[in-house]
Amino acid sequence: MIPALAPLFIADFSHYRDVLVLEGDPRPGMPLRTLLTPEVFTSVLHRFGQQYPDSDRRGLASVWSKYYFIKLIPPVVAASLILEHRLPLRLEQLQVMLDDQGMPLGFKLPDPGQRWAPAPRDAFQRFEGLIEDHLHPFIDAVATLTRLSPNVLWSNAGNYLEWLLGALIGAMPQADLSHGHGLLNAPTLQDGRRNRLYQPVRYVRVAGHAELKRQRRVCCVRYRVNGLAYCENCPSPSA
Repeated sequence: MIPALAPLFIADFSHYRDVLVLEGDPRPGMPLRTLLTPEVFTSVLHRFGQQYPDSDRRGLASVWSKYYFIKLIPPVVAASLILEHRLPLRLEQLQVMLDDQGMPLGFKLPDPGQRWAPAPRDAFQRFEGLIEDHLHPFIDAVATLTRLSPNVLWSNAGNYLEWLLGALIGAMPQADLSHGHGLLNAPTLQDGRRNRLYQPVRYVRVAGHAELKRQRRVCCVRYRVNGLAYCENCPSPSA
């Protein structure tokens, strides 16, 4: 555990305690750049896919990426929004820890990071490290290796970011999450490029239901994995 992040790891968030660690953690890690080489990533995806025989490679990559993003995004974003703590996230700096099935367990960081000083002026500055240093190169690499649409991978990442903001406001009503919501509601980045995390989730009215349904904008294609059905937030008419 990184001591500066200890205040985060309470109640429902306690299971993240050993997800972001330093290089002294005794568990074996693999440099992310090594993971994202064709031979190694194919081996990891094959190991992961053994629990879902004869599945489509793109579906496996999407489901695997969900495990990756749910480990990475919540503690990184919570550290920034709740503790004003910035973490090193460049792919060249990080190692990923995998279990025997190839599923991500957590990440080894080169240093514990530092507090934002001064605080970020906007959502784009706050999340530049996460988006530009990590998500963009990671998603580009996985999409190239698996021929899975980058839109699916960005949607997987955005889905967990949107979920996290809802969980944080429920647990900490006083928290300032404006930068998180600002990122998800900005169609473009500051340089005019499309914001790939723009509104990954919508809430729609469903006949016969009083509450709005949480629905992803892009299908995660998990139905391509044998043994898995459409997820409950799927936008596909077939779901």
